[in-house]
Amino acid sequence: MKQTHLTRLAAAVVLGLGLSSGAQAAECIAPANPGGGWDFTCRSISKIMYDIKAVDDPIQVTNMAGGGGGLAYTHVVTERADDAELIVAASSATATRLAQNAFGGMTSDQVRFLGAIGADPGVIVVAKDAPYQTLNDLLDAVKADPSKVAFAGGSAVGGFDHLKVLMALGRAGFDDITKVKYIGVDGGADAITQTIGGFTQAMTGDISEVVGFLKAGDVRVLASFTDERLPGEFSDIPTAKEQGIDVVAVNWRGLYVPKEISDDDYNKWADALTAVAESDEWAEQMTANGLAPFTRIGADFQGYVDGVIEEIRTLSKEIGVIQ
Repeated sequence: MKQTHLTRLAAAVVLGLGLSSGAQAAECIAPANPGGGWDFTCRSISKIMYDIKAVDDPIQVTNMAGGGGGLAYTHVVTERADDAELIVAASSATATRLAQNAFGGMTSDQVRFLGAIGADPGVIVVAKDAPYQTLNDLLDAVKADPSKVAFAGGSAVGGFDHLKVLMALGRAGFDDITKVKYIGVDGGADAITQTIGGFTQAMTGDISEVVGFLKAGDVRVLASFTDERLPGEFSDIPTAKEQGIDVVAVNWRGLYVPKEISDDDYNKWADALTAVAESDEWAEQMTANGLAPFTRIGADFQGYVDGVIEEIRTLSKEIGVIQ
């Protein structure tokens, strides 16, 4: 998609009016159709940046669906590599697809990851009457006999729900990951149903997928894959880290920028994103959308993404998802 066509497309979905004349407006690309997670990331962060005066002008939002984020990624790398007025929505799915070479040869070092300021935390869930009281009880059962413990998740084999389990087992000293039983179903609700019904022993997913079942008393959450305990009503859920399993696996909501922009421009976007993260407006958005705090911006976030991608690539090779 050429720049002129993209500009016309962006004009149709401009987030606000009154753009200053002369300079081209900054733009946020959501690599999916309106209504999904990436669209939410672009629209909410862009609007708050302007509302709190972290940027001078409204930011245009462009939806560029295709290839699970691959179309937008390729567009940025090949046509906008030095565009300092461009930010792009991303999530853990972006990192997973890059690790598994799902973007047609594109690599994670062709952009700069800017930051994440919220996340849907990963969790491991069992039915209310399951014998496992802690995450280690469940992992020990897998280590004792992997054939007797099956996990259900809403992603395909090799997707992030599957990989979270493999990461946890790796930290627990179990390396024969091809023996781990994982059943990918169509979404988290189906995965929960499999577990409540006794067809699988545990469900791997995100906290947003299990809230209703948790409140109904149908399930227990053995662990959240977060740095710290979840806030509010979920504060009694222990983290995997406090149980000795050092895994942080969340569906983060964040941004990347073109590779060749200057450090000054990168830092300006990082400062603007930090201001959003610290705002009351973003706190309200997180509460309304079931997100937990997850603020990693700049070099800290780039290092986190690099580490996750490397681990996913290694695990994906071991289970045969990639060569």
